[in-house]
This record gives sequence, structure tokens and C-alpha cells, in this order.
Amino acid sequence: MSARSDYFRGMKEIVKSDAVPQPIGPYSAAVKAGGMVFTSGQIAIDPTTQQYQPQSADVETRMVMGHLQNLLSAAGTGFEHVVKTSIFLADMGDFPVVNEVYASFFSDEFPARETVQVAMLPKGARVEISMIACIPS
Repeated sequence: MSARSDYFRGMKEIVKSDAVPQPIGPYSAAVKAGGMVFTSGQIAIDPTTQQYQPQSADVETRMVMGHLQNLLSAAGTGFEHVVKTSIFLADMGDFPVVNEVYASFFSDEFPARETVQVAMLPKGARVEISMIACIPS
């Protein structure tokens, strides 16, 4: 092992939670590093069955936000410490309802965010959201 890899050992920690779906590819659901947590994009997969069942945009958004809440909690933080969010939509027509559900999870201090329409999301999902949050000391 090189001196460089010794230096970086312990600087990142994989965040795991049984309350969220297992990754469907070669990635981690969330990683802690440098006092921050970085979540991978979450879609509306049922964590008990590991299956995606198409739902309305509001139902999918609530499920996704629940997954993110569980990941943030497992990392020792919460929505009040989120600094950046990325929202990916299969249909920008879902923006108003996704925006309403998303807003209900925050107080008056919202994180920075972008919302974009994409050609397709994994499993045919309507909504995918990822977050970056600070971990309070």
C-alpha cells in the first residue's frame, strides 16, 4: 500500500442502512467524507422487496425523500443540514407536484438545487434525487 493510500484511509466512510434500497449497481448509497455526506441518487424502490413499482410523482417523491431521510440519519445528519440537492425528472410536467412534496421536508432554509428533465431514469422511475449535507460536529 502506498503512502498516498495510507493518507486517505479513514477519510471516507460508506454509509449503510437497511431502511433504504440496496444499490442496483457498483456504487454506495451514501459516503461520508470531510464532514459531509454525499448520497447517490435515490429512486422509489421498496427497500423490503428491492422492487420498483410505478407510482404517481407525489408517491415516488415521498418514498425517495424517505430514503434520503434514512440515509442522512444513518450518517448522523438530517434535512436541516442539506446544502445541495439534485432532482432528475422523467417528465418536467411532474415538477409542480415534486416541488410541493420536496418543500414539505424542509423548513424555511432551503438548500441549493437544480431540477432537470432526463431522457430516462433507472427502472423507469419518474423521480431521482441526490443530496449533499454537512454532518454536525
